[in-house]
Amino acid sequence: MKVVLLFFAILAAVVTLSRTAHAQTDTVPVDSLLQKLDALDQEVKILKRQRELEQEALAARPKDAPQVVAGADGFSLKTADGSYVLRLRGLNQADSRFFIDEEKDPFINGFFIRRLRFVMEGTIAKNFDFRFMPDFAGGVVQLLDAYVDARLAPEFKARFGKFKPPVGLERLQSPQNLLFIERGLPTSLVPNRDIGVQLHGDLFAGALQYQVGVFNGVPDGRNSDLDIHDNKDYAARLFATPFAKSDISALEGLGIGIAGSTGNEHGTLLAPALPTYLSPGQFVVFRYRNDGTDAGTVLAAGSLARISPQAYYSLGPFSFLGEYVQSTQEVSRVTSRAKLSNVSYQAAGSFVITGENASYRGVVPKNPFSLADGTWGAFEIALRFHALDVDDDAFPTFASPTSSVTEETATTVGLNWYLNKSLRVGINYDQTRFKGGATTGDRSVEKAIFMRVSIYI
Repeated sequence: MKVVLLFFAILAAVVTLSRTAHAQTDTVPVDSLLQKLDALDQEVKILKRQRELEQEALAARPKDAPQVVAGADGFSLKTADGSYVLRLRGLNQADSRFFIDEEKDPFINGFFIRRLRFVMEGTIAKNFDFRFMPDFAGGVVQLLDAYVDARLAPEFKARFGKFKPPVGLERLQSPQNLLFIERGLPTSLVPNRDIGVQLHGDLFAGALQYQVGVFNGVPDGRNSDLDIHDNKDYAARLFATPFAKSDISALEGLGIGIAGSTGNEHGTLLAPALPTYLSPGQFVVFRYRNDGTDAGTVLAAGSLARISPQAYYSLGPFSFLGEYVQSTQEVSRVTSRAKLSNVSYQAAGSFVITGENASYRGVVPKNPFSLADGTWGAFEIALRFHALDVDDDAFPTFASPTSSVTEETATTVGLNWYLNKSLRVGINYDQTRFKGGATTGDRSVEKAIFMRVSIYI
């Protein structure tokens, strides 16, 4: 801009001097005019050089100068080449539960914080990722993730620390991307989080994912920071997306896999190392006998094995998720021993009625909610059938038929409203029927309405 203004100034000066020279040819020396033009030319050269120096200074800035980024994907600080990255994120899920026909069972209606998580993750020296995530919901601090990932190659990565063992399909899904407010019943039979080491990677240009790891070992559904014995669990998973990069568009969203774990669990009177199972309303519906005495307490007493075939499919606004889990545990009570197999399954589908693509990683609205623009985000409807069947041999020696159910089957209907990439509102109706679990026979039907406002940034 300075150069342009100077150009016009020179032009005006030349015109003025020219007129003056014609009008006063006897009084203005030619040498004086040339000197003024030389001075103006020098000023132009100086300004041009200053501009060149500014551009050189910008180009010479350090390549590792930090960059600060803030947006829908959270807040981050990173070097220009991406070798060092620090990301700060957070998840808050405010829920409510209201039970219908509660006169049959005095459930508590109310509001609560289901998840409140602070996430710190990033990259060190280009090839090492880390993640640290505690949860503060319920006024209790709980460590969920704390691990380091060494990315040696796309086909070979190594993870150390505390994280989700690779077993359950829906368990491995991030909570902000869940189709329903509560995970399905099969998640009750897979480990929540454990401490160990895992090798994982993508093969055949990402068409096949594998994970294999060694862990301390936890009962079904548990999150543990300690190990009470020397035995270790082994977990593995193969998940294939064979058509993800093919020309067959109808099959691009197909993923199918199988996962499992094996190990040994041995409980004590103070820590029986056995699970409890919950209803969709998060009430205990099955537990092994435990009265604090040797004669009345069931203990884990040997092998624990899980197997889980699983699949996911999406096509445009439609998605489907299905998984089956069988968990087999050896248990003992005094001199009685048994190998009990509990099974669970779910089939869930959804349809994004506003036309956005459905996926395992959630829905991103094309037109985020804005009153000024008259846009409303994305809307999705969902339906799920899920069930849990406890081994009949658990009764009556290892579990009481008057307080623990032998089977629960549930139907869930859901509506999700994605206001934008970070903010989501959901409402579910869940109805669950039980076999056994009451002194009069079957436990009462559980009918519940769940609501959630979730923000993840």
